[in-house]
Amino acid sequence: MTPRRIVGAVLVAVGLISLIWGGISWTTEETVIDIGPFEARAEERETLPLPPIIGGLALAGGVVLLVVPSRRRV
Repeated sequence: MTPRRIVGAVLVAVGLISLIWGGISWTTEETVIDIGPFEARAEERETLPLPPIIGGLALAGGVVLLVVPSRRRV
């Protein structure tokens, strides 16, 4: 697989995630209290919001990179 196709596939994936879920979310876990054998942890959900226009542009760019053949000089 060429780098061009890899970038195209990543752009398509990011575009679809942005359009379907409205962004990329992940959960982080941190220790709040650590006293001897007792430990309290908290989970925090973080989100990177992506506007729909960015998702659409990423999706379109990825499709173009995957579909349009590359020029080869002979």
